[in-house]
This record gives sequence, structure tokens and C-alpha cells, in this order.
Amino acid sequence: MSLVPATAKTAPLRDDRSGHPSLALPGMEATIEVSDLRKRFGSTLALDGMSFTVGPGQVTGFVGPNGAGKSTTMRVILGLDAADQGSALIGGRPYQSLRHPLSHVGSLLDAAALQPSRSARNHLLWLAYSQGLSAKRVDEVIEQAGLSSAIRRKAGGYSLGMRQRLGIAAALLGDPPVLMMDEPFNGMDPEGIVWMRGFLRSLAAQGRAVLVSSHLMSELQDTADHLVVVGRGQVIADTSVAELIATASGGRVTVRTTARSETMTVLAHAGAIVAVTDRDTLIISGLAAEKIVALLGESGVPFSEVSAHRATLEEAYMELTRDAVEFRAATAVQSDTSVQAGPAVQGDTEEAAR
Repeated sequence: MSLVPATAKTAPLRDDRSGHPSLALPGMEATIEVSDLRKRFGSTLALDGMSFTVGPGQVTGFVGPNGAGKSTTMRVILGLDAADQGSALIGGRPYQSLRHPLSHVGSLLDAAALQPSRSARNHLLWLAYSQGLSAKRVDEVIEQAGLSSAIRRKAGGYSLGMRQRLGIAAALLGDPPVLMMDEPFNGMDPEGIVWMRGFLRSLAAQGRAVLVSSHLMSELQDTADHLVVVGRGQVIADTSVAELIATASGGRVTVRTTARSETMTVLAHAGAIVAVTDRDTLIISGLAAEKIVALLGESGVPFSEVSAHRATLEEAYMELTRDAVEFRAATAVQSDTSVQAGPAVQGDTEEAAR
């Protein structure tokens, strides 16, 4: 669903942070504040105390398994669903209290919410005129969304990726300081994905608060500054992408060596936990890479690689949400081999669950 602004006035720019101009509206801040939201649909508890804040000047990723409460939360923020308890504020005010709410927040929840027999330009013109906006503003958002070459085609003939661009153009019509997008990468080709990453970052760089829900962790890793991870209607993690990845990386170090047994013995005696992943590769926990290099060098143990492990956002997400997944297919259980520090190495290998 594309929600369009209700005013012809665009937001003036204000430079209140070095290098980060932000949008200024009278009495309005570029923030989303969700506090203790609770919502039931019959016997299903969709939201169970959902609380988080989306700040200006950054892209905030909103992620979680299917059924975690993401769509319900976004609908409550936009006044499309009523919460049983709690509050959702845009710029410090509930959506329903805003005189011209869609000049404060633009959203893309469903790219298919359009009249298919209209041209894309007429779709935007109809939305703009209904809110007192000019054709000039329509042409500006068409250019921003990269739709100029196809804007007179019927919207019903657009691919999903093109409909996403059209929905984004509609969300931008009122130049709002807050933007919310649900799965904006869906249907995008590689060029479109690259464009979307840069576009979302550019919107945040203007001082806007940008909330993006997505299942594509690889895209959020290159786009989002902050992440709100949810499961079973609650917030599991609310942190920066960098901090989440660093935590998931867990200080692990990869060592490649042809002298596996000797390496395991040296490092285990130094207090490390050593896991065997294949014939010549070990994963080390509990020792820094520099210390591992020094120990192996002092002991004359050959190695071809010592590198600190960096987890992906997908790995961090899977670890956080493994107990919050409602729908799960059966998978094979994997294990690897590990040795933990002790008075002596009890053997070359020991089974350990990953």
C-alpha cells in the first residue's frame, strides 16, 4: 500500500548536524517511537510488548521471521490497525492526530496497490492532485525513482520491480521526514538492488528516519545502519549492524595448516577452543589472531593462514532468531570437531554441536 501526503508544501531543509542536513517541519521530528505495543487477532498474539525507536539520519532495518509481527507493527504505526495497548508515534505524535499525516510519513507497504489501467504518471497525478500537490512535484519524484522512460505506460503492465519504484515515488510526493518501506528489494533486478541501496542511504543522509522491513540480510548489511530484530511479537535485539556482526563473529579465528594435530595441541594448551572444519582448517575461539601467530611461530608449527572471522548479517540474524521461528522445515543436524583447553589434549578430535 502506497500512502500519499496530504499537503502541497514540501519540507524545508535545516543543517543541524555537520554534513547531515535534516528535514524540518513545524513541531515535527524525523522519528518513529513504538512503545509496549500489544495486539491480538483472536487467539493469536501478534504483538507482545513491541518497543523500539527509529532515529533520523539512518536506515533502520526491521527484520524477523514470518509471523514475528513486522507487518502488524507497521500497520499500527500508520493507523491501519489499532493496538490493544501501547503507543506508536511519528515525530512524537500518533498518526491519527496529524492534520496532514502523509506530509510527515511516506510508506510503501504493497506495491500492487494501484489502478492497473492508469498510466504510472496518471497514477501519481491522481494521488498528487487529490492532496493539492503540483504536476511539477510529480515529475520530480518520477525522476528520483528512475521511472522517466516508462512513466506513460500502464501501471498494470509494470514488473514488480517497476511497481516498487512507482510506490516509492508515491511515498515521496510530500517530501516527508519519515519513510517506511516493506520489502522494497522484492522484484528488483541487480541494477535495481544497487540503486535501491544507494537511494535508501541518500534519503537517510538527508536527515530522514527510514524504516525498512526485509528478509534479505545481504542487502540490509550493505544498506542499514541500525537493526531491530523481532520474534514472536517482541524485540530480540535493537543495535547497530556493526555491533551485531561483531558479537556474532565471537572472536573466532580461522587457521589453515598442514600440521593440524600440532596446532591443536599448542593452541588448546594456551586456553583456546579449537574446532576442526576440514582436513587443514581449524576455527579458534578464545585467542586473538596476533596471539595465535606468535604461539605457532614460537613452537615452529607451520601455517598458511590466520584470519579473524567476520560473521555475515545473515549468520547473526539466524543465531538470534533460531528460537523465534514459527514455521520451520526439517533440516539435517550438522556437527564439527572441537578441542577445549584442559590439562592435556585428550585426543585429536572431540564431537561438538555447532
